[in-house]
Amino acid sequence: MAVETIKKLAASYFEAYRSIRRHLHAHPELSFKEYETAAYVREHLSALGIEHSTIGETGVVAMLQGKPSSRVVALRADMDALPIQEENKVEYASLHPGVMHACGHDVHTSCLLGAARILHELRHEWEGTLKLIFQPGEEKNPGGASILIREGVLENPKPERIYALHVHPQLEVGKLGFVAGKVMASADELYITVKGKGGHAAKPNLTADTILTASQMVVALQQVVSRNNNPFSPSVLSICAVNGGFTTNVIPSEVKLMGTFRAMDEKWRFEAHERIKKIVQDVASAHGAEATLEISVGYPAVINDQQLVDGARILACELIGSEKTVEAELSMGAEDFGYYTQAIPGCFFRLGTGNVSRGITSGVHTPTFDVDEEAMKTGIAMMAYLGMKG
Repeated sequence: MAVETIKKLAASYFEAYRSIRRHLHAHPELSFKEYETAAYVREHLSALGIEHSTIGETGVVAMLQGKPSSRVVALRADMDALPIQEENKVEYASLHPGVMHACGHDVHTSCLLGAARILHELRHEWEGTLKLIFQPGEEKNPGGASILIREGVLENPKPERIYALHVHPQLEVGKLGFVAGKVMASADELYITVKGKGGHAAKPNLTADTILTASQMVVALQQVVSRNNNPFSPSVLSICAVNGGFTTNVIPSEVKLMGTFRAMDEKWRFEAHERIKKIVQDVASAHGAEATLEISVGYPAVINDQQLVDGARILACELIGSEKTVEAELSMGAEDFGYYTQAIPGCFFRLGTGNVSRGITSGVHTPTFDVDEEAMKTGIAMMAYLGMKG
């Protein structure tokens, strides 16, 4: 059976791909600067005899051919790291100060490379064409997915569907999590500058108090979600930075706010942008101040295709058992995989990497994030099985 063959191969190649993961973890590169990572991926694909090409500056696309068929399926892994100083005391800790694979993209890349090896070895046992996308820049706007799509990654040939996994430390190692429909939120960045006549704190009547204006703005913006959004549609607006003033007795002439707006409905998303703009301008005007607003439009929501998720769940149950195939939760985090799901049917699923007994519990984007590497056996096998049967 294909499933037993895949499991056996994933186990036998585990040590090799754990070593690859550790190499990548020790040599992280920031978004759109993945030159050495891409070269490493290309070198490994060449050693396997797998056809590949560069897309964009640091993207890699590998092509695998099975038995003749019109079937075309894409598998995606992201490669970039984050600007975080690693605190883990492990032999494979980051060698690049201030840069760390704190979101598991080293695992994603290694799992897809492992799957590529298995699929290439078993190419006479599956049909069609597989596109393996090693993507740069997931962590930074405008997102590597949007750039690769613009560069034609979903053309010549066009995949019918696309799959990707993501590490999930809150899910026990050896498990896979799936959810249909809404999976992750869109993410837009808010930059607000409030300007007004500053002055002495003892004479606020002679100023346009930018601190007060900005404070009222923070409070007023909460009504965007609480009083305008459908409560059954997840959405979040958070102001995360307030910068202004420099002493105790001077009202500053400028205050800057920064925040994020997230949604899972594209229509509501852009309606909310207009409400945000109106509140910012109205609050500033009411206080005799001026305000500018920049909304940096980020990634769209990730929307999983129901049929693909149903099929992937069946394959996961065959591979690891129904007791280890679980329902994943929604997340208001963002992922540029949403660009793919806007273009073609997609399935974005979670790979359990946590292990409480070993103290592997830190969340992604933290300086102590790590994974139970045993999870890679499941990740490699699942990506390979999706390549064959998905």
